Amino acid sequence: MAASRNRQLYIGLILALILLGFALDRMGYMGPVRNVLQLALTPLQSEISATARELSGYVESSADVRALREQNQELESLVNQLMVDNVRLKEVERENESLRQLLNYTRNNPQFTYETTSVIGRSIGVDPTNLLYFVYVDAGARNGVALGMPVITERGLVGRVTAVGPNSAQVLMLIDPASAVNAIIQTSRVTGLVKGNIDGTVSMERIPPSETVNPGDIVLTSGLGGNFPDKLVIGQVTEVTQRDQDMFQTARIRPTVDFGKLETMMIITSFEPVDFETELNREQE
Repeated sequence: MAASRNRQLYIGLILALILLGFALDRMGYMGPVRNVLQLALTPLQSEISATARELSGYVESSADVRALREQNQELESLVNQLMVDNVRLKEVERENESLRQLLNYTRNNPQFTYETTSVIGRSIGVDPTNLLYFVYVDAGARNGVALGMPVITERGLVGRVTAVGPNSAQVLMLIDPASAVNAIIQTSRVTGLVKGNIDGTVSMERIPPSETVNPGDIVLTSGLGGNFPDKLVIGQVTEVTQRDQDMFQTARIRPTVDFGKLETMMIITSFEPVDFETELNREQE
């Protein structure tokens, strides 16, 4: 009850003060009081205004920072996407250039039909008794690929097909020690046998000692033996040696094909290797 009476007393007092202030204002007595209060409150209003401006600036600054962060994230995403697109574009350009070169080769050599293929696997062994250097390609019997078919790039001879599946094939590369190709020097027409070495290099062996072979000479397939067509580029002579105990000269060959960067190649599907010994035996029978 005491609390209720006090509350009523406070309300009555406030209403009385309001009515008094209203009456004094109508009578013109509140002007000086208002001026005094305004003069006293002016510094406080300035501080309040300055504080409000600072708070407003802080809020705006925070919003700007958030906006800049979001914009920065968007720009980073855009840069990353452009980088990926640029890489893809370069790969497409590189692939198109490679295909253009292969196409030019086929146009300049229309005597064969070709199957374009790509490397899908690679194997380099360490046992000299096994195949050391060969690759797998994504074309097989369903594409007309058969054993012994030559494999090339626009730069020259890669090797020959040594195993065939329905959709893939194994290609023995020229640099394998098990590889042997009858070859001829383009200018002098000197013949020999090009073989791979264990270290991945290529040599031309069985060069008659009386023949002259010079560094820089171009080496081609000769077509002898029937395993490869003639006039396929093999490489260039870099060095010629003959030891006293050797009956023949040996030339080191730098292949025109970069065997470490093989990607797209062509299989000459219209060429069928000929086994002359088998053919002769059949004729004798």
